[in-house]
Amino acid sequence: MSSPATHAGASRLAGRRAVRRWGLALALVASIAALYRLGGYGAASETRPASLAPRPDATSSLPRVEVVRPKAGGVERQTVQPGSVHAFETVDVYAMVSGYLKRQPVDIGTRVRKGDLLAEIDVPREAEAVAESAALLAQARARVTQAAAQLATAEADRTAAEAVAAQAEADIDRCVADRSLEEKAFDRIGHLVQRSAVEPRLLDEERHRLELTVAAEKAARISLRAARAKLQAATARIGQARADVAEAEAAVGVAEARVARAKVDLAYARIVAPFDGVITSRNYHPGAFISSAAAGGREPLLTVARTDLMRVVVRVPDRDVALAQPGDRATLVVDALGNRRFEGAVSRVGESEDHASRTMRVEIDLPNPDGALREGMYGRAVIALEPSTGRLSLPTACVLDRTGKGRGVVQLVREGKVERASVELGVDDGKLVEVVSGVGAGDQVVLRSGASLEPGTPVATRPAG
Repeated sequence: MSSPATHAGASRLAGRRAVRRWGLALALVASIAALYRLGGYGAASETRPASLAPRPDATSSLPRVEVVRPKAGGVERQTVQPGSVHAFETVDVYAMVSGYLKRQPVDIGTRVRKGDLLAEIDVPREAEAVAESAALLAQARARVTQAAAQLATAEADRTAAEAVAAQAEADIDRCVADRSLEEKAFDRIGHLVQRSAVEPRLLDEERHRLELTVAAEKAARISLRAARAKLQAATARIGQARADVAEAEAAVGVAEARVARAKVDLAYARIVAPFDGVITSRNYHPGAFISSAAAGGREPLLTVARTDLMRVVVRVPDRDVALAQPGDRATLVVDALGNRRFEGAVSRVGESEDHASRTMRVEIDLPNPDGALREGMYGRAVIALEPSTGRLSLPTACVLDRTGKGRGVVQLVREGKVERASVELGVDDGKLVEVVSGVGAGDQVVLRSGASLEPGTPVATRPAG
């Protein structure tokens, strides 16, 4: 038999257990009440009759899925690639003449206008060469004047020779006439002498006069030959004089070319900006000796970059090469400038792929009036390749499986149950994908689901936020 002390201990233990159970029950009730209030019913709902209390939703136990409806408008075909920024033009400025750097009024970062002086080289030999060539030019021109005077003299001599020759021809005509007259007189006197009408001595006298006329005719003919020889000589001297004039004029041309060359060499001592831009590097300071590029100078004096217009180089992958064309809209987003966007267009395409990378060079010209873009920057270049179509589009996350050849699988919710549909896909920009066929504008397409869904599974839907 148990003692009274044993019964008392058992009673105390049972009492403690009962208290513990009631404490747990009260804590459970308090938790349920708190959850009830968080559900939006408030304290007033606690006093509702049992018949008015909310009942559990019949769909609360179903898997919940987020759905979207296809949107009209299609997807614009774009390519997004890294783009590197370069100055539109960059020129290394070399010296064309050797000498000491006299002055250089610009430095790194100096903005220049086309034609501004960048550097001046001290070249005294080139200055002397200009003076020497100018003197040689004056000498050549004097020779032209002298040759022209000699030509005029030769032409005057030929005129005189022509006059002498003409006179000689006239003298021959006169002598021939005199001889003819004397011959007739001689014949007439001879007939008279035969008839003893005149003395024989008259015939001798007439013969003498006839011989004189013959001699005079011979002398005139000799004079004509001499005059014609002098005329030929005068004509030859004219040809020589004209050749001397042409030679002197050619010498003037050579001297003028030497003067021009000397002036060009001297002008090379002044180096000016080839275009509007900024100085990006300099390698010499005043007093340094500068070797010309022709003499082996390998280091440029300065580098000038044109920055009012920048050239963005993009490497377009093979899949987009056929669509990239000059004039396509392009945007450059530069992270270093707070994601600033620069709008432009494709200016030129390489028309040839690199065999190693299978990409094609595409260039975008971007105005840079404030100088924000700088050589070496990079950003994301977005090039619009094709405009959007009237097809439907879905988020790419809706496509579960891509079976290749432009097809995929999506999940639809119809009459509260999941169905799988095969769709034909179009352009995909990474966020949206075109749906050519397989779904309609009113279909509910599953975007996200917290559970694995099989065809025919009942689900509760809510619009994707």
